[in-house]
Amino acid sequence: MTFPTYFESFDAKQMLDQYPVGDAFVNRYTNMSRDELFAIQDKQFRILMKRGWEIPFYQRLWGNQGIEVGDIKSLADITKLPVYDKTDLMASVNEHPPYGDFDGRGDSPVVFHTTSGTTGRPQPLMFGPKGREITNLMVGRMYRWMGLGRDDVVQSVYGHGMINGGHYIREAVTHFTNSLFLSAGTGIETRSINQVNLMADFNVTCMVGFVDYIRKLADVAEAEKLFDQINLKMIIGHLGTEDRASTEAAWHGAKAYDWYGVGDTGTIAGEGPDRDGMYVWEDAQYLELLDVDTGVPIALGETGDMVVTCLFKDDIAPCIRFNTHDITEERTDVNSTGMVFKRITGFKGRSDNMVKLRGINIFPHAIGAIIEGRSDLTGEYVCRVTRDEAGRDDMLVTLESRGDTDNNEIVDLLRKGLGIEVGVALVGAGKTASDTQIDTRQKPIRLIDQRGL
Repeated sequence: MTFPTYFESFDAKQMLDQYPVGDAFVNRYTNMSRDELFAIQDKQFRILMKRGWEIPFYQRLWGNQGIEVGDIKSLADITKLPVYDKTDLMASVNEHPPYGDFDGRGDSPVVFHTTSGTTGRPQPLMFGPKGREITNLMVGRMYRWMGLGRDDVVQSVYGHGMINGGHYIREAVTHFTNSLFLSAGTGIETRSINQVNLMADFNVTCMVGFVDYIRKLADVAEAEKLFDQINLKMIIGHLGTEDRASTEAAWHGAKAYDWYGVGDTGTIAGEGPDRDGMYVWEDAQYLELLDVDTGVPIALGETGDMVVTCLFKDDIAPCIRFNTHDITEERTDVNSTGMVFKRITGFKGRSDNMVKLRGINIFPHAIGAIIEGRSDLTGEYVCRVTRDEAGRDDMLVTLESRGDTDNNEIVDLLRKGLGIEVGVALVGAGKTASDTQIDTRQKPIRLIDQRGL
């Protein structure tokens, strides 16, 4: 029985020609016009659409809207296609268990992962060899542009198991950066005290992962008196709405870099060496920003849902107009690097995690930015939303304090930042961990909705 092995299933040299890394990446995209970039995107989109029509999920999604083969002639027609989200993917899984009908597998090898499943049945994530390696390349390319070099030692605190994060980042670093890679994982996989000792023992210069846990490790390193043995220079993670300065201060001046992506797509955008907004990797990702309520494109500078089309995923599990429900806005100023790609401000919250209190939209993740910079707070918090018998919704924000925090002062701070008054409860350091699950989850829980909606 013969069949193609992983590295026989795609042309690696062609991939590197199409998606250059290092100096070749910078040279190409600092000497390209927006019209030239659109031509590249349009060519890839036409190939992607042809593949999409071969997938039962898209046949049904598009057919239900009366769309037929040939109706979408170019990228300029993309807004005629319906968007979809995780709800639609999970409906596919329920109707066509256990994998759904959105992958389009054939004889090629498949890289299989799932989402965490913390809110229900895990979503299958599938990648063909070509799609997987381009996904890896995009992260490696981004890390290298940020400044990661072959002499660096990288420690990853992304999780493993069935979820994609830790595996995908390991592949990205080892395949495309030549840096030494320590796959430490979460605090469940490698205890926090062991994590900081690894950093000291192996001269870790860069840490990658979710910033919430990275910041917790700084406290552990401080408690263990290891900072004179640790030489951390870079932190590459997901800052979200949180303050960069406090993360850097916690790690004694290591520079923090922000990026954004989801499991289905890989990296969508990331900072460059200027650390001034996230560049959208537009040679591989087509990003739209749509109004949260109406689904129509928003005006430049307004905030909307990120809807992404992976232009390169034309092998397994094409991704065409996937609504992440993560919100951002496009930068309108000129970048300093000369890069042709547009920029976004970064992750600002989730539209499906928004809470409306007395007519005011509140994004729980925004609280992180409001409380950053206060040395009396650890930066850890969790929000609870309740509804009384009269139908009135209220929010209680529980924050960790190192001591001597004035409750009324925090109430006033949050009222000014959120535009509405919320309840505040102060607890000791580490006391929100059981609710946020920061030691076991890659993304800590920030909202507990007890309204029973």
